[in-house]
Amino acid sequence: MACHPSSTGSYTVVIIPLRTSLYSLDALRFYLWIQRMRDLEKEKDALWSGLEILEKSRLWYVQRLEENRMRQDNVETKGKFDSAQTRSCLLRSRVLRVNGSLGSVMCEPNVTSKSDPSLPETVADSDLRWHNSVLTQELSDKNHRISTLELEKDALLEQLYELQAH
Repeated sequence: MACHPSSTGSYTVVIIPLRTSLYSLDALRFYLWIQRMRDLEKEKDALWSGLEILEKSRLWYVQRLEENRMRQDNVETKGKFDSAQTRSCLLRSRVLRVNGSLGSVMCEPNVTSKSDPSLPETVADSDLRWHNSVLTQELSDKNHRISTLELEKDALLEQLYELQAH
């Protein structure tokens, strides 16, 4: 038996017939070795596939960051609540969910599908994350409004002091 690397990076196995019985210890070792090689190939393919997905995700994140920077530069639309903020809230919720999933995969790469939560638990978790994201957005909006009102109050107090000084 010999293994030869092919041009695509995978291996071609050339089987040389065993000189002993198919039920011998050598045949069993050979069979287990072939199975291990096949499992390693499958794992390699899965890792490459995951790497491709991560690269696409990285590019998507970079694009979203650039769009976010452009929106921050356009401060003239500041203070207006519109569908863009709702979309932003939904997008943030999805990004947080994906980040959480990627984090759990990175912490526990050998988790099997048997330990995955059931569909109702996943939906409930997704709903909780969505509501948390909505509440976070509302809190952010209220904090922004409070900051704006405090700035207006400071400006009015300054005007009042100037009027009293004259």
